[in-house]
Amino acid sequence: MPYQTFYRFYDLVMGDRSQVATYLCGLIERYKPGAKSILEIACGTGGILGFLSDSYEVAGLDRSREMLSIARQKLPHVHFYRQDMRKFRLASRVDVVICVFDSINHLVKFRDWQKVFRHVAAHLKDDGLFIFDVNTIGKLRRLTEESAWVRRFGRDEVMVRVTGGQRDIFEWQIRIFEREKNRNYKLREETIPELAVGMKRILLALRAHFKKIDVLDPEGRRPSDQSERLYFVCKRRQ
Repeated sequence: MPYQTFYRFYDLVMGDRSQVATYLCGLIERYKPGAKSILEIACGTGGILGFLSDSYEVAGLDRSREMLSIARQKLPHVHFYRQDMRKFRLASRVDVVICVFDSINHLVKFRDWQKVFRHVAAHLKDDGLFIFDVNTIGKLRRLTEESAWVRRFGRDEVMVRVTGGQRDIFEWQIRIFEREKNRNYKLREETIPELAVGMKRILLALRAHFKKIDVLDPEGRRPSDQSERLYFVCKRRQ
């Protein structure tokens, strides 16, 4: 399971997520005005839900016990469920489901993406909205050509490098140099895989469950497999 080590540094590395939250709110207002309830799958530490909870009834779902522990401490008023987004089952349906920060890329078999699409559709109300984003093939390939980047967080350092690409599976190689009291460093390592999937293939799979699908490049460019990131905005079939 990803984030067994990295979870403690996740919020530091991700930084301020208010811009993404604002973008999501704009999409919801545009495509589903009047929406009241939101479920975030693969919610991690709840960074986005903290912003959305001021305007919506929100809930989060993730399979990482460690990430949810942090989320519950930050947002004690929010309901969180420890479930797998490929096969989750909740008692009620919602107006909007979101899945952001390329979380769906972490599923390295495309049939698991299809399972997510099916379960999301089953948990949406009529005309409910599904919004998710992906890292594109183009972006992940470009990252493999770049040098590793290093960031310091207090006394610790995090080094990240992206490698791979065979069968469109890429690996985020994370090395954490954790400063100890004796001034030595303890090395913690984690590899987080991501599957890159072409836009047309994603659209074809979505059409089995959703009647209206828009693909957006948040930078305002024409969406393509060379975009840095793509957002899919989908309306549930009735």
